[in-house]
Amino acid sequence: MNLIFDYDGTIHNSMKTYAPAFRSTMDWLVQNGFAEPKIYTDSEISYWLGFNSNDMWQSFMPDLDPKIREEARIRLGNDMAHRVENGEGALFDGAEKMLSDLKGKGYFLIFLSNCRKSYLERHRRVFALDRFFDSFYCCEEFGFIPKYEIFRKIAHKYSGGYIVIGDRFHDIETAVKNNLPSVGCGYGYGSPEELSAADIIVSSPIEIVSAVNILNRENRRLGKG
Repeated sequence: MNLIFDYDGTIHNSMKTYAPAFRSTMDWLVQNGFAEPKIYTDSEISYWLGFNSNDMWQSFMPDLDPKIREEARIRLGNDMAHRVENGEGALFDGAEKMLSDLKGKGYFLIFLSNCRKSYLERHRRVFALDRFFDSFYCCEEFGFIPKYEIFRKIAHKYSGGYIVIGDRFHDIETAVKNNLPSVGCGYGYGSPEELSAADIIVSSPIEIVSAVNILNRENRRLGKG
């Protein structure tokens, strides 16, 4: 059985680095007259986690000059990178044990994120993700197409069934549009509405293990595993 894992909001507690980097970038935009002053809540900021950075900035500030928007995107990304390298980032409590348990049970773990290559490689190194994942994919490698389309491009590479695990609509959409079972991560950054189509919703990373086992048994019963 192959497990398609989202990363930010599912494994990585992204707000530890994203929130301060977002606020710092907004301060820069305000100080230079590109945006009006506003205090952003964590909820408003976390909404953008899970989007690829191009879509995020296009949706967040569509009227901003494209050159300034790109500079803001780069600034935010560089700020996050510095914080991760500085040890400010963290995986969710229980995430490493969950991944280790699933790996030990013989599941094939696939990393699929709406991130850029540099982000993937940095986190892969800093958090030693090769301990757990067998394959890594990011949206930049595929021209920033949606996750459900990326899945269709890689699905032929692996035998057996699939389970999608994530916290945002991008992940559940991948499952629904490809007729796959899914685990919605209720502790992440998605709304209950985004996860409503998930087969099982969990409230902590460690619960993913039992959820995957349940869905795997059901797949086998139906002859899909």
